Amino acid sequence: MLFHPIAEMLGWIAVALGVASTYIQLRRVAQLGIEGVSLATWILFAYMACFWIIYGVVARSWVVIMGSLLALPLQIPIVVRLSPLRNWRTSLYAFVFFALCCVAPTIFADWSAGVYGTGIVMAVTRGPQTIKLIRQRHANGVSTVTWLMGTVASVLWVIYYYVDTHLWAALEVTVVGGLANLTIALLARWRHLQAQRDMVAKEVFVA
Repeated sequence: MLFHPIAEMLGWIAVALGVASTYIQLRRVAQLGIEGVSLATWILFAYMACFWIIYGVVARSWVVIMGSLLALPLQIPIVVRLSPLRNWRTSLYAFVFFALCCVAPTIFADWSAGVYGTGIVMAVTRGPQTIKLIRQRHANGVSTVTWLMGTVASVLWVIYYYVDTHLWAALEVTVVGGLANLTIALLARWRHLQAQRDMVAKEVFVA
């Protein structure tokens, strides 16, 4: 079965892309600040990383485990920079939402129910970031490359789940996450272009 080694290789590439994209976002936040970056989105990313690590252990997939285990140490500094303690209500709401959607279904039903719950979380997780990009004219802290790489990684994860593991629940929620990633990438690019146009207009006005 030639397709299985190829699918596993694509899975590891997806892991590398996920880690690289998170690092790019962390570096952008460190250099340009947190403008436009959503605490709710990134704290839920961290919670889901913990979920996927445990799920990977249960599914006996090192690819799934490492996909989140390597990204989590990069996600946590982003969350810290967004002041989760000062914004404790957002942090609390995010935890309760994650617990209801992922933890409770896993405990009271099965792992597939928990994974489908992450699909809901994935869709809603991108919501705060999407809303910020729609409402705020500038989004200096948001990396377009990060979200584009996340989109590509989602495509690779879909291939991996379909060919190599047949984890259908994981495949379906990854499709949802990938589409949401692409939406944010396009919105971030739009805002960055607006910021550039604003800067040029300001320079022309001053001149």
